[in-house]
Amino acid sequence: MSMNDPISDMLTRIRNGLSTGKPTVLVPASKIKVSMLTVLTDEGYIRGQKAVKGEDGHDYIQVELKYDEGQPAIRELHRVSKPGRRVFRGVKTMPKFYNGLGVSIVTTPKGVMTDYQAREQNVGGEVLCQVY
Repeated sequence: MSMNDPISDMLTRIRNGLSTGKPTVLVPASKIKVSMLTVLTDEGYIRGQKAVKGEDGHDYIQVELKYDEGQPAIRELHRVSKPGRRVFRGVKTMPKFYNGLGVSIVTTPKGVMTDYQAREQNVGGEVLCQVY
């Protein structure tokens, strides 16, 4: 079965794992997903990630989810730019999520980073997802 939007699939797996209280979830590996998960780790939304080999021989990423007193560290996680409608923002029109409390993950010519890092480096790009 082919997958149209692997990034949305990763975000859904993380949301479902958090709602059921799982300590880890497995996500099919790709470079963009590793970059996004690195940003989430740096921002403190997940504990970490580890590359693993599946029983079927494919590469996966094991995502360690983070909880605070039994509550998920991620309250809201959704996709902004989709395959059918890409959302690009310049540095001046970059959205602030929850008035700066949340984080938008942006892919730029300088790599995958948060919205405030993109503003600091004066670059715009595609807004992949928003996390709070």
